[in-house]
Amino acid sequence: MAKKQRQSPAKSKKRDELLVRIEDEQRRSGYLSPGVMVDLAQRMGLSLSDVYGVATFYSFLSTRPTGKHVIRICKSLPCHVNDAEMVIEGIYREIGIRPGESTVDGRFSFELTNCIGACDKAPAMLIDDDVHGNLTAARITEILRAYT
Repeated sequence: MAKKQRQSPAKSKKRDELLVRIEDEQRRSGYLSPGVMVDLAQRMGLSLSDVYGVATFYSFLSTRPTGKHVIRICKSLPCHVNDAEMVIEGIYREIGIRPGESTVDGRFSFELTNCIGACDKAPAMLIDDDVHGNLTAARITEILRAYT
């Protein structure tokens, strides 16, 4: 039976610090550019694949530019059965973008994610850090117009 290798305490601490630095950069720039990932790897003594792996593992991190406001819709089963498709279509009708796209003016990006933590309010969407639940087509329009 293969023995599980343990990370050294120093390497484990570096990985914890990496996530904090990645989150800081995400808040500052809106995404993690290739240059930032290379710089982080060099400054922290980690491989680029370590940095890229963390940056792409978490669905709320982005390795490409995003709009000023990021709309997230849950793609898991509870939201799906509670009419997440109505939310997706409502967003498309209101601002003209599909999941994975951004508006031409850079105001919005639209992403599907595994969970936004609002199953009890489904159908729901997350815009930036704001949860909007129990959505209807009219509420979607009203909410999106408030994000100028």
